[in-house]
Amino acid sequence: MVQEQEFRDSSYIGFSRKSKCYSMRELTKGSPAKVIMTFALPIIFGNLLQQLYNLADGKIVSTYVGTQAFAAVGATAVIANLIIGFVNGVTQGFGIPISRCFGAGDYKNMRRYVAGSFIMTVAMTLILTVCALLGIEGLLHILDTPADIMEEALQYIRIIIMGTAFISLYNYSANTLRAVGESRIPLLCLAVAVILNIFLDILFVHTFSMGLRGAAHATNIAQCIAGVLCMAYLLFRFRELVPKGQEWQMQRRKYQEMTVFGISLGMMSCFVSIGTVIFQTAVNRLGTKIVTAHIAARRIEELTNVPMLCTGMAMTTYASQNLGAGEYDRIKKGIHQAFVIVLVQGVIFTTFCWIFGHPLIRWITSSNDTYILDTSYRYLTRNTSFYFVLGPLFVLRCSLQGLEHKVIPVASSILELVLKIVSTIWIVPVLGYTGVIYTEPIIWIFMTLMLIGGYVRALKQINEAEHIKSARNAKAENEKINVDNRL
Repeated sequence: MVQEQEFRDSSYIGFSRKSKCYSMRELTKGSPAKVIMTFALPIIFGNLLQQLYNLADGKIVSTYVGTQAFAAVGATAVIANLIIGFVNGVTQGFGIPISRCFGAGDYKNMRRYVAGSFIMTVAMTLILTVCALLGIEGLLHILDTPADIMEEALQYIRIIIMGTAFISLYNYSANTLRAVGESRIPLLCLAVAVILNIFLDILFVHTFSMGLRGAAHATNIAQCIAGVLCMAYLLFRFRELVPKGQEWQMQRRKYQEMTVFGISLGMMSCFVSIGTVIFQTAVNRLGTKIVTAHIAARRIEELTNVPMLCTGMAMTTYASQNLGAGEYDRIKKGIHQAFVIVLVQGVIFTTFCWIFGHPLIRWITSSNDTYILDTSYRYLTRNTSFYFVLGPLFVLRCSLQGLEHKVIPVASSILELVLKIVSTIWIVPVLGYTGVIYTEPIIWIFMTLMLIGGYVRALKQINEAEHIKSARNAKAENEKINVDNRL
């Protein structure tokens, strides 16, 4: 529930400019649109780099190993995204109370949350890795992975799962830094990893002829480097973030709070990914050509919606910091300006896909098959035409999480999961790939309507909190005037 934050740690009134934490950025000052975009841009570039790597990785695999290997990687992509999305969601959720404490100036409790998030990330990683390794083969069968790519798909995804610890290390470090307004360092670390990944891909896949195993090992090594660099920067340049002594002994209440935040964002991401995994079974049943076309279109779509997605992600930190600082009017202005930003982004990238879709698909697939190219282009152009819905969806979902409204974002993700199950069972078997094409845009519309309802409720509570703050300020001012008059 939105309420005025009262906890200011008098022992820490702020970070010194001469401190190692000079690059921490408050999102509670300056033009909302400017600070949102300044904070979001490194996240956007980081995700674009990751998506561009995915495209390059697909190109390397399809060129040096073959179209079948490309399809095998694509068939496992939904599982890899499920793992990565869950880890990122959980660690981003852990960052919400860190952001709130930073905005409120409560740095002692901020470090306690940093400690708790580290402990909980380690535990989550161990459990997730073991469960994924035990269940992966059965999951691929459940997904109706085509028999001709099953062996390669299993080989590839097992190696990726073994690198879950590296994924967790990077996401924990990156999301902790972003919680205090530092989004540039995670970008730089990721840039190094992406360049290294492409180099290792070519080395392992082509030069050493390691096939898909080489591509998977290259990914893990690069992810490890990104995690180590990001964690090292946090430890040595952001020392005020590093817990000390008793700050590692966090109260049960704080662990419970972090569990709620982490599980909320993690499950939200997980439901989205599970829905995608289930939906992939409907695609897999349509044959290898459809799988290839769908993977190519999805990779371009995922690339072009990155700016909207990352602008939404920035709103989690923006809303949380301003909530902690009691800047309620600024929260409303920021959300409304974010709507404008994502709508502009949507128009730009929808146009891009309509114009450049065909050559991009041909480049990704290394195929001249007219059926694959036309099918992929049809999916791409139809989906991106609904970016005017998807952009506000991202902003609303992440803003509500930052405002500590967890139920509606999770409920909207559950709705997405349910509707994808319905489409997989009834719609796609009847309509074929046409059902696949139009399922997600329809889901986006329903989710956005649900999130708008959640935002209206949050807005009411924000207005109430703003009224309480104004009344307190007015009372304090009157008391000051009375004291001055008596003197």
